[in-house]
Amino acid sequence: MLNEKMHNIMEDVNHEIAEREELVHMIALALLTRKNLFVLGDTGQAKSYAIDMFRARITDARQFNIVMSKQTTAEELFGRLDLSSIIPGNVSHSLLAEDETYQKMAAHVKRLMEQAADITDGNAYRALDEYQQKMETYQKALAQIKGGKPEYITEGKIPDSHICFLDEIFKSGGAILNTLLQALNERRYTNEGVSKNIPVISFFSASNEIPNFKDKENENLKPLYDRFDLKVVTEYISDHDNRMTALKNKQKSAVSLAAEHITLEELAEMQEEVRNVKIPEQINELADCILCELRGKGIHISDRTYLNYGSIVQAEAWLNGRNEVIKEDMKVLVNYFWNEPEERVKIREIIDNMVDNQIHDRLEELLAEALNAESQYISSSNDKVKALLAFRNAIVEPYKKCRALAKAAEDNGTMPEMISETLSRLEEINTRVHNGTGFTASLEDLVSVQEKKGA
Repeated sequence: MLNEKMHNIMEDVNHEIAEREELVHMIALALLTRKNLFVLGDTGQAKSYAIDMFRARITDARQFNIVMSKQTTAEELFGRLDLSSIIPGNVSHSLLAEDETYQKMAAHVKRLMEQAADITDGNAYRALDEYQQKMETYQKALAQIKGGKPEYITEGKIPDSHICFLDEIFKSGGAILNTLLQALNERRYTNEGVSKNIPVISFFSASNEIPNFKDKENENLKPLYDRFDLKVVTEYISDHDNRMTALKNKQKSAVSLAAEHITLEELAEMQEEVRNVKIPEQINELADCILCELRGKGIHISDRTYLNYGSIVQAEAWLNGRNEVIKEDMKVLVNYFWNEPEERVKIREIIDNMVDNQIHDRLEELLAEALNAESQYISSSNDKVKALLAFRNAIVEPYKKCRALAKAAEDNGTMPEMISETLSRLEEINTRVHNGTGFTASLEDLVSVQEKKGA
């Protein structure tokens, strides 16, 4: 079972590295969603080691590692120009490597060379010479058809990798930023005006600090930071027993062997299963309430971040063995929403309260009542005046209950944004219905009328 395999890998890596459960969890989420992950932590905290250990358990996955600096060039990241590709009448190494006919001919030449190992066999040498001439003729013909275009040698670089670790990414120089941004965001890179896809599943980066992007010298780095969807903070090992265990493991001469492996094809299957996890409408409503609450508390969440939250909670639900997202899965969004590390506590508190707090469920029920009242009015085909009166009586009740929740919150010194949002949405429903009737009446007006009648 694919889910079990992923959990075995996570357990395996956690066994290798002490107190890195959250980091390992985020690595798994990044790979399952093809997102990028930024790790904030001091040097020597096994950040890159954790990524290496995870990659080692993905069969045939190629990894590219580099420590970024102002001097890092595009060639170091994306490959260098193949000089053979710009020689007239010549063909690039990459083009020859992709040409099936040429490769078959090369394989045949190899076999002939093996046969010619016996220097006394003159026939073998003549056959080898004749076939090499055929091969040269084919190469020249290939050059006439496909030659003359600059090609790049990308072996061992980003375009040849599935996992990339760009250490100290904020030390990148301005000359490569645009190309790097394209790779991070689009999984493409451009050389000499030609844009090509790259196979990278996820980019990872680490740093011991986040620059002040308000400074002029750092403002051009902000887009880089924004391209890392998931973020995690690491600390030095705090528990004594964990330190002793890590120390003993380090001192062992035997090399630990991975207990579990997956193929790239299996990882792709996992990603497909994640995409098929259902997100119920109430979860989207909860996400919107969380967004409003966070923004109300001064935490910046862009529309792009908000609109793309779904894959994160889908992956979390999948890791938890479900094919549908539930409220508890939303707690993982802490590592998706924070921009400054000091925001984590506040974001976690807000999300936990909204997930665990029954107020949200109650507000959803009240909103459903109002929407049902609107639906009843729209579907009525007879006496619209009577239907309007019925709608007024129906929508007043959830409004009064929501107002009571607001009063209780105010008495406790708080006013959650989701209550204010629900009150506004109730008023919107009321307005929609009345706009088509020629009458106007706010919900407060309707409550007053009802109270007067009751008196």
